[in-house]
Amino acid sequence: MIWILAGLALGVVVGYYIPFTYPIDYSLYMSVAILATMDSIFGAIRSVFESKYDNLIFITGFIGNALLAIFLTYIGDRLGLPLYYVAILVFGSRLFDNLSIIRRHIIANLGNKKRGK
Repeated sequence: MIWILAGLALGVVVGYYIPFTYPIDYSLYMSVAILATMDSIFGAIRSVFESKYDNLIFITGFIGNALLAIFLTYIGDRLGLPLYYVAILVFGSRLFDNLSIIRRHIIANLGNKKRGK
């Protein structure tokens, strides 16, 4: 778990200090890809709390989710359909589900420590 948080912190610091810009035409693709990668990160944190974390599953899910979200957005853009809504709906709902489970684990762990268990 500490490696995930350290990698996330390193990514934020590198992203803040190294300016990287992309054309405005790609902003929709990037936003959907970022949502997909955040879903993978919160899924990894959830799996750590459930003692089910597997590095290979995390890496393939991280890359696969981002590529699938970008592909759906691209196909929808070519067809003139807003297919990126599918990615937003699925990854957004999973993100909130994972966050609620993480919150429950943290609250349960704090409650157990408070009771002295």
